[in-house]
Amino acid sequence: MNHFKLYSKEDVLSITKIRRFETKLGERLQVVKDPQQIELSIKQSTAKFVLLGIPEDIGVKANGGIGGTDSAWLAFLHAFLNIQSNDFLEGGELLILGHFDFGEMEQLIEKNAHNYEERVEAYRHAVNTIDSSVEQLVHLITQNKKIPIVIGGGHNNAYPCIKGAAKGFYKAGIIPIAQINAVNLDAHPDFRPMEGRHSGNGFSYAEADGYLEKYCVIGIHENYIPQNVWMDMVNNPFVDCITFEDIFIHEKRTFLQAVGHATSFTDDTLCGIELDIDCIANALSSAQSPVGISPIHARQYINFVAADSKVAYLHISEGAVELSDGRKDPGMGKLISYLVADFIKGQSIN
Repeated sequence: MNHFKLYSKEDVLSITKIRRFETKLGERLQVVKDPQQIELSIKQSTAKFVLLGIPEDIGVKANGGIGGTDSAWLAFLHAFLNIQSNDFLEGGELLILGHFDFGEMEQLIEKNAHNYEERVEAYRHAVNTIDSSVEQLVHLITQNKKIPIVIGGGHNNAYPCIKGAAKGFYKAGIIPIAQINAVNLDAHPDFRPMEGRHSGNGFSYAEADGYLEKYCVIGIHENYIPQNVWMDMVNNPFVDCITFEDIFIHEKRTFLQAVGHATSFTDDTLCGIELDIDCIANALSSAQSPVGISPIHARQYINFVAADSKVAYLHISEGAVELSDGRKDPGMGKLISYLVADFIKGQSIN
């Protein structure tokens, strides 16, 4: 697999803090048994979920954003592998695969691009390479009837997750056509025009290419919806949205009623579960905001949709431990680890 670092059991245990009389998640997770036969190892694994990381910020920079979304994966891993293995979450239901590394591609762009416009153009071209690599791996996982859990990077990775899952579950015979739905908790709809791939148009590309049927986004901020994007959404019967203001300012419905509406709108086929960290107030991301939902709301959303949807994958994006402008949030990894644990627990209800 291109640009991919496969993990061994030794890799996992090297960042698992072993303690006497305790068992950590890192001790229980499955890994690929034979690096030369990755697909066979995934197929034969008893795990329901396959965990992988995309520590990149190329898609964010291609959208004119602040870099740093490449920093969340490792922090998440340190937190997640050291969760206690217990009756609430044992760990054996999860296979950890590894992470993508697009660092060399990013360094080439930084070295050779002479101005901002050239860098943005080069980043958008590079996102196509990321799309292809991520799509192939998600396709491989889903055609073997496993659920990918994808962490890190920009929200540009929604597109290859949708495309890869739609093609993979179709090949597996789970869905009749290569098309799925998506629910997204996000301050922004990421439904911008198709001007070249970046973190702001993953869902518009997925829909235009025929892999996304229905899309519902919860919690978008009215102040940051471009009018053309708003019109594209409200005039599309396969797209629905509930603004942050309608939930928390005008109180037209509660947060959980909004989530319930989203799962009902998308319940006719498999559904990708998306969460952009910038929806959480003060959580470190390229589009960090003082206004947003609480971490508790984020956990409720993940747990609810995991239990109430026909899940195709989970994708948590845009979080950062350190941004390129120097801002830091050492707690981001632990926050994402809570969300992933809530997702797996929610799925256990099904």
